[in-house]
This record gives sequence, C-alpha cells and structure tokens, in this order.
Amino acid sequence: MKKIAIIGGGIIGMTLANYLDPTKYQVTVFDEPTGQATKASAGIISPWLSKRRNQQWYRLAKDGAAFFPKLIQDFHLDHTIYQRSGTLLLRPEKQLDELLALAEERKKEAPEIGQITLLSGKQTQQELPLLKPFSALKISGGGRLDGKAYLLWMRKKAEEKGVGFISQRVQLANAQTVIAGETQKTFDQLILTVGPHLKELLTPLGYQVDLRPQKGQLLVFQTTFKNSGNFPVAMLDGEADLIPFLDGKILLGATHENDAAWDLAETQEAFDQLTQGARRFLADPEKLLAAPAHYRVGTRAYTSDFAPFFGQLNDQLLVASGLGSSGLTTGPYIGYLLAHYLNTGAENWQDYQKELSNYIR
Repeated sequence: MKKIAIIGGGIIGMTLANYLDPTKYQVTVFDEPTGQATKASAGIISPWLSKRRNQQWYRLAKDGAAFFPKLIQDFHLDHTIYQRSGTLLLRPEKQLDELLALAEERKKEAPEIGQITLLSGKQTQQELPLLKPFSALKISGGGRLDGKAYLLWMRKKAEEKGVGFISQRVQLANAQTVIAGETQKTFDQLILTVGPHLKELLTPLGYQVDLRPQKGQLLVFQTTFKNSGNFPVAMLDGEADLIPFLDGKILLGATHENDAAWDLAETQEAFDQLTQGARRFLADPEKLLAAPAHYRVGTRAYTSDFAPFFGQLNDQLLVASGLGSSGLTTGPYIGYLLAHYLNTGAENWQDYQKELSNYIR
C-alpha cells in the first residue's frame, strides 16, 4: 500500500482525500488552516454566464458545477452545506437581454443551468424580499455552498475512511520528505494543495511558481428573515453578492484585496466597501446592514492569467493551485480528477488548463 501525503486541507485536498482508493493508499493530510480560503468562504455555484474569455477555465467551471450532483450523492451533502437555490443576476436592462441570449446558448451544452427567466422588478422582490424591485435574470440551476461546513463534513468522512490528519505547517526536504516540526516523514507521493503557500513550499526545491495571495473578506449578518433558506442567491452589479443561508444568515461579499498579502485582519474598509456596494439594491438597507455581523477572512491564490493549474509536476509530486474566487466551483472537481488519476492512471484534464510549465518552472 502506497503512502500519500496531501499538504493542504482545503477544498481540493479534502475532496481528493475522500475519493482516493483506501485499498491502494494510506493517506495523511497535513492541514494548517489559518487563512484558508475555503474555510472563510461561502459562495455561489453558478458559472455559466461568466464573460471570461478563457474557454479552458469556462469548461472547468462548467464541468465543476455539473459535478455537484455526484458529489452530493457520494457524500450525502445536506442543505446546510449545499443547496440548489437558484441565482438572480441584477444588471441594467440591456445587459439582461445579452445575458439571456448567452444563457440560452450555453444551456445547449450545460442543461444543468435549468430554467432561465427574465423577472420584472416585482417578481425579483418576491423571490428575494431584501431587494428593491430591480429587473433580474433568474437561473434555476444556481446553488450555494458553505465552504466551512463542507470542510468539516468532508473531514469527518475522511476520518471514517482512515485518513490521518496532522494540523501543522510543514516544509519539504525533497520531493518525498515532509518536515513537520522536529520530525521528518517520507512518502511515496506528495500532493500539494496549499493554495498561495505552494510558492514558498516549492522554492527550496528549486521551483519558481507564478502565484500571488489575495485577501478576501465576507460579512455574515444574522437577520430576522427566518425563511432565508428559501431565498435565491443574488449576483449584484458590482463586487458584492448576497448569499442567503438558513435561519436568517445572510452573507455579503467578497472583497478582492491584492495588496494585503497574508494579512487576515478584519477591516472597516471592507465593511464599508461591501455595504455601500449593496446598499443601492436593498429595499430596506438597515434591516440587513444593522443586523449583528461578523467577518470571514481568508487568502486566495491567483496566477498571472487568473487560471488554476493542477497535475503531475514530477514522479513524486502532484500540485494544484490558483483557484482564485471560483474555488468553490472548481475545487471539488479538481480534487476528484486528481484522485481519479491516482486511482486509475487515467489523465483527463488537458482540456481544462495550460501546461504546468506556464505556472511552475
């Protein structure tokens, strides 16, 4: 039985650990969760109307969204973790017409988009009472994922499979040896899924990695909307999105802070930026913004072309990083693809990305 170490217990690492064949591999996850993007995140699974020009990224995000029914079935994810809620897109009228045409076109290859409906202002407000009566496009197939809840659940499932966990920041002595505190452990295979920390992890081995950290802050409001679990998510025109969860929990976010590096401090600037961006869409701003609130703060990994990468770096090392703000959509599927490769030897990810040498040299 081969010994595998997964360095990084975020959304890729935890999904990967659960899909690895326990009859082939003895798996240890090294998890140092401070600043982890997934643990701080909750987001919208609705990639189909993105206007990013990178078609490889779109295929990955599209197939990542289509992967969720399998993920839900395989690990019994309940509505507190993932829910197909529907997505509202609030845009000016002309943009809504363009998005409607784009949605109808992309539905041909992505039927999981579901029903596509142009809503009047009154209909939008009926769907999500927090909002003013703005026209919107509704995509019924959109969903929401609580990253923190997902990680807790998947760790429980992994422990039931016999996966070991060590909560410690590590270094690499070489492509097979992990330094954890005063001890060194050798493995047959290392899989590095540590987000922006991949750069510092690979530097001692002589690699240069195209990655930068980006700080993200979310606001979590505890409101009196007891039926919030029935609300759709809303992608507002601007940086802020509204993500309702159960029992009155409404999330607003997230920021994209390129100059904050590894700083995890909660800031008034983020609160002001997010709430001011959302205020013009809210029917009664104080009903949300004056509710008790707390922050979720994490650090994302970005590449120069904003695209993720994953695969075999050498005989002993597999890597995955650069998810950016689409990690909740693409991360589980990348974890599954890496596990499928290790379980079967079948590599089926060329259509989703550039060569690894574009990001690691």
